[in-house]
Amino acid sequence: MATISTHLRNFKEPTRDQLTQLFFALPLDVPAHENVKENGKGEKDKDKAGEPELERMEINAVLSLGVQGVEDSYAGKLHLLPPYLAFASLDRKSVRFTIPLCTIRRVERLNARAGIYALSLSLWHGMKIVVQLTSLRPTADLFCSLLRDALKAELQRGQMKTVKGFVKTCFSEILVAEGDEKDAAKAAEASISEHESMYLGGLGLKFKFPGDPKKLREASKTKLWTTYLKTHGRNLTLLRYPQCTRLIQVGLPNRLRGEMWETLSGSMYLRFSYPGRFEQILEENAGRTSTSTEEIEKDLHRSLPEYSAYQSEEGIAALRRVLQAYSFKNPETGYCQAMNILAAAILIYMSEEQAFWLLEVICDRLLPGYYSPSMHGTLLDQRVFESLVQRCLPIIHDHFQQVDVQLSVASLPWFLSLFINSMPMVFAFRIMDCFFCMGPKVLFQVGLAILKINGEKLLQIQDDGGFLNLMRDYFSSLGDSAHPNSTDARARAITKFQELLLVSFREFAVITDDTILSERRKYRSEIVHSIETFSKRSAIRNLKSLGRFSKEQAGLIYDALFKAICVEPPPAVSLPPPSLLTTKDTSEERPETRIGLRTFKVFLSEIATWARDEKIVSNGFQQRVDRDVAEHEMIDRLFFFWDTAFRGALSFQDLVSGLDGVMFNDLMENIEWFFNLHDKNKDGYLTKDEVLTLSESLLFIFRFEVGDAYLGAVSRFMSNAFEYGDALLPRPEGVDPEDPPPHIESNQPYMNLATFRMVVLADEILESFFETDFSGTFRLEPVPLMDLPSSNGSILGGIWQNIATDDNRKLLYKVSDEIGRTIGKHQVYHRPAIGKYTALEEPKARESLLTPTMRRSASKGSLTATDSSATLTSPTLAPSASSTLAVEEPAATDAAATEYSPMPNMLQAAAQAAAYMERTPFAIDDAKDIEDSEDETDIEDDDVMDEVDAFLEAHDSGLTEAEREIAKDLINAEPVKG
Repeated sequence: MATISTHLRNFKEPTRDQLTQLFFALPLDVPAHENVKENGKGEKDKDKAGEPELERMEINAVLSLGVQGVEDSYAGKLHLLPPYLAFASLDRKSVRFTIPLCTIRRVERLNARAGIYALSLSLWHGMKIVVQLTSLRPTADLFCSLLRDALKAELQRGQMKTVKGFVKTCFSEILVAEGDEKDAAKAAEASISEHESMYLGGLGLKFKFPGDPKKLREASKTKLWTTYLKTHGRNLTLLRYPQCTRLIQVGLPNRLRGEMWETLSGSMYLRFSYPGRFEQILEENAGRTSTSTEEIEKDLHRSLPEYSAYQSEEGIAALRRVLQAYSFKNPETGYCQAMNILAAAILIYMSEEQAFWLLEVICDRLLPGYYSPSMHGTLLDQRVFESLVQRCLPIIHDHFQQVDVQLSVASLPWFLSLFINSMPMVFAFRIMDCFFCMGPKVLFQVGLAILKINGEKLLQIQDDGGFLNLMRDYFSSLGDSAHPNSTDARARAITKFQELLLVSFREFAVITDDTILSERRKYRSEIVHSIETFSKRSAIRNLKSLGRFSKEQAGLIYDALFKAICVEPPPAVSLPPPSLLTTKDTSEERPETRIGLRTFKVFLSEIATWARDEKIVSNGFQQRVDRDVAEHEMIDRLFFFWDTAFRGALSFQDLVSGLDGVMFNDLMENIEWFFNLHDKNKDGYLTKDEVLTLSESLLFIFRFEVGDAYLGAVSRFMSNAFEYGDALLPRPEGVDPEDPPPHIESNQPYMNLATFRMVVLADEILESFFETDFSGTFRLEPVPLMDLPSSNGSILGGIWQNIATDDNRKLLYKVSDEIGRTIGKHQVYHRPAIGKYTALEEPKARESLLTPTMRRSASKGSLTATDSSATLTSPTLAPSASSTLAVEEPAATDAAATEYSPMPNMLQAAAQAAAYMERTPFAIDDAKDIEDSEDETDIEDDDVMDEVDAFLEAHDSGLTEAEREIAKDLINAEPVKG
């Protein structure tokens, strides 16, 4: 059985601060040496003694590049997020940057016009940026003070010294260093040998990059990027102006692509914050095998096999190390479908360490839930995509509904592999460039554009196979002309891929990040319910034995278990050190959810009436039922009784087998089951102490029954038990039967199963209890679907979340109960576990089964034990409650079992993703010699830029003409002296 996960129900919408971090591609987990708190809220993320608390703050500002006439000035917000400084323009797309504070070499206050508060920041790569703080003077002073404290903290940590060594690993340093040469690309090529040991690169450096460099216009792209990086910073200090986005949409040069991916995604900040972590993970887990490593080995040779690197041991070994390191770092996720495709693709352009951190960012931040066992992120986005198709392309959506074509059959692999498995790599990497630059909305925009461009042909298809064939033909022709019959030469030069990008970013610009977030909120509960239903059926199907339960009854047990895990989550399983886990020849067990004692008590309270305290409370204002989990030694004993593997935890199979062993028993089987439950050492005998413990268990079960009938039955049970037990003790020959029985210790064998049966059958109430009533206390009842945590981000939604909490409800109940006591209307009734007797009558005991010669007075010791046991507890009077069947199976349960769950075909697509992940080989993916690009001397740079002119929108700087003039003056302003 697989794991039972409840984390989907615990999902919480990201806070405003978390959304800010995501926008600026910052790690959500601050390194351990950081000590940050929220400004104005007092919420400490980290608190390390002896270090100052660094506050976060944002302020209105105007950003200017410190070179006159190179870029316009932009109004926006400047964010201090120690250890980073970030800026975003007002439209949140024109200009932004995220730079580590340790890359700031100097901060100076500028001598400007009266009332103008401006700072000049000199960055590591020699650039200067000017920020005019447009908030009130006290706010600006506070921001400067916090910035100064954060910079001092970075200096004390020694982070300034680490920048020099880190930037040497980036190819952009070589590119800009040689930028003064006439041909920057050629100079970079010539100097590659002396620098190749310094900067990080991918498998493409040795096995060549996909595509023809001349057709890809590598030289022109490299030249344009060299110019941009020289004036706008690079790697850690990159400033993203509109031209940066434009160049990315054109396509990144092969040698620069890996570095730009990690800069745009933010994985570079993780690599910078955790130097050597990748190698450390591999070293600590050397030789360790697990389920994840086994799955990785199966998929290694199926990862882009057409690329030459993955036909060699070098490429396979690199891919293995990256995937294994990720699975060891994130054991809950481990390894999931399509991770190998993703890792194999990025390794072409990045080193193993770079690929490891980028994979971390993709799986955990950019596409959360895509690469998890449940694939909930993928399924949710598929539902969002279907919704967007219905909204934007209703005719296609309606046609698909009519002919029963599942959109997810084709679109699921698009999203899961970032189009790598669907189209030629040279085009898929262009989409990935835009994905890392603009975020996940790119996947939706491109997907919608694919459907629109092929709209007429899609209306002709009749089944899934026709849909897949059409998409395969379209993707294989992306390099062809979109208008081959046009009389305009420029129109004929536009390829189908260029047309795809134009339609994606022009016609579907309406699909924004906010659109995606809103749609995800809308459909999250539907997806969670679908996944939980799917997981439930899988768990039941994977049981080794159902026993005497039907699948519907096993489903009710699963529901109770799932609720218990939601209420009382089992502790996270901590893995022992690798050396104690396995050897290279063996592997770890497949992970399985096992519950501890605390969760088991909650589960049993859902199944057994005697394992819970149900109180009917009436206070004059309301009548409610309060259910509390009971505490008793019998429940603990039952937990370990069902733990046949001695693991200290129970699995779903253990619970099903345990309940099967008690719920279907007849009289004799129940008596034997109860005997074995209390036979601690399993020797076939109960000691006197165990007899007393057994009587306490009976009193616990009967604690809320009406009248003294059950109390009397337990009292008679103890008298008979010691009477029969003493009478049946072996005696030496010749001893008078009337003599007292031989003395035995309280922990020595005293009563066997046969004697115990005699004692039980001597009492009508106990016989009836073991024959029908005890099995009847185990009741399988439908568990109502618990509400998901509210994801409503509105003001009213937030207020309701604060009001409707368990603590607040308990407080309200407490107040109403106090008022009820004051007016004399507070009443509490305990609901009995059996509820068989409703009158205060006591049935008579049966005649003793002992022969007259065996009857005698109980020994003094036995009577003492009996007297003391009889006063252990007393039953509480309670109203009558009609008994119910042991297994309740309402018609609604059967209907729910066969109910059409949302998106079953999408779930099947996810389960069969391996079949959809087969990649079609494309001839255009063939790698060409990089030297071919040297012949590219007749291509103008403008031709490269013409490709995406239609992408460009008006970039509003948010400034008036007067404010622009002030910003220009500040560029040449002198620092304040003194």
